[in-house]
Amino acid sequence: MSQNDILLSVENLSTYFDTDDGTAKAVQDVSFDIAHGKTFAIVGESGCGKSVTAMSIMQLIPSPPGEIVSGKISFIGEDLLALGEKKMRKIRGNKITMIFQEPMTSLNPVHTIGEQITEAICLHQKKAITHARQIASEMLEKVGIADPAQRLNEYPHQLSGGMRQRVMIAMAISCKPTLLIADEPTTALDVTIQAQILDLLDELQKTEDMSILLITHDLGVVAERADDVAVMYASQIVEKTDCKSLFSETLHPYTKGLLQSLPQLGTDEKRLYTIGGNVPEPLNFPLGCKFHPRCSLGSKSQICQTREPSLKEVKPGHHVACWFAEGYKDERAKK
Repeated sequence: MSQNDILLSVENLSTYFDTDDGTAKAVQDVSFDIAHGKTFAIVGESGCGKSVTAMSIMQLIPSPPGEIVSGKISFIGEDLLALGEKKMRKIRGNKITMIFQEPMTSLNPVHTIGEQITEAICLHQKKAITHARQIASEMLEKVGIADPAQRLNEYPHQLSGGMRQRVMIAMAISCKPTLLIADEPTTALDVTIQAQILDLLDELQKTEDMSILLITHDLGVVAERADDVAVMYASQIVEKTDCKSLFSETLHPYTKGLLQSLPQLGTDEKRLYTIGGNVPEPLNFPLGCKFHPRCSLGSKSQICQTREPSLKEVKPGHHVACWFAEGYKDERAKK
C-alpha cells in the first residue's frame, strides 16, 4: 500500500488507564493503516482493546483516568494527537464519525431524533435549522426509515432497536465523513436486522466513498465485509493481513482458535470448539507471550513464557507475533 492510498495510519499507539490497583495497559503498540474506500476490521474477544483503540482515534478517552501515552495517529497526513480539542472537534463527527455499540445509550432520551441529527449538521456544515432538518430527513430516508419527516419528531424510546441503529448511522453519515468507525454496529440486533444494517453500510460506503473501521468479534462478518484484518489479543495486535490470507493462511494460534470456534455446516460435532482459559486482565498480563497460558504450544515453551514476540512481517503483507510462526524460526533458534 502506497502512502497516497493511506487515509488513516496508526503507529505504535498505547493507551493506559490509572486505577486504584495500578496501571491498566488497555492498548499497547498498536499499528495499522486504513486505505481510502476500504474496510479494515479489528477482531477479538471482549476486553482485548478494540473499542479503546477506536476511542483513542476519536480522542474520546476520558482523562483522567485514561491517557494516550505514546504513538501517532495520522489522518490524511495530519497528526490527530498533536491537535487541540478545538481543532479535533472540527474533525470528530465531521470527517471521522463513529457508530457506537448500543444506540439506546448513545442517543439522548430527552431530545427528538431530529434535534440530535440536526445538531451535528448545524455545527459542522453551518446550515440553518430548516435546511438541516431537510438534510436529516434525507439521511433517514437513505438509511431505509419510512416516513422520515414523522420520525424526526419522535424520541429514541419510540423506535425499535433496528431503527435506532439506523438513526445512529444517519447521524454518522449526515456530514459525509471520510472515515466511519463502526464499533460492534450489530451487537444488539437480531440476525435479520444485522444483515440489513451491514448491507446498508456496504451500500453507503460505495455511494459516499467512505473508509470503514469495523470493530467486531464476529469472524463471519469479517469474512464477508472486510478488506484487511487485525486480530487483537490482550491489548496488542497478534496477526494482521488481508482478509483472504487470514482465513486461508492463518498463522497465530489464537486466530486459529477463533476460526475453529465457528459453527461448521455438515460436521458431526455436537459441541463447538472453545479456547480454554480467559483473556488476562490488563492489570495482570502474564510474562512472555500474553496468549501462552491458553496456547497448546506456548504453555510448554520456555521462550513463549519468558519473551514476548513482536509483530513481524513473515510473508508479504502478513504480520504475526508468534515464536512458532514460520518467519520466526531463525530468531527462535538464536534465543
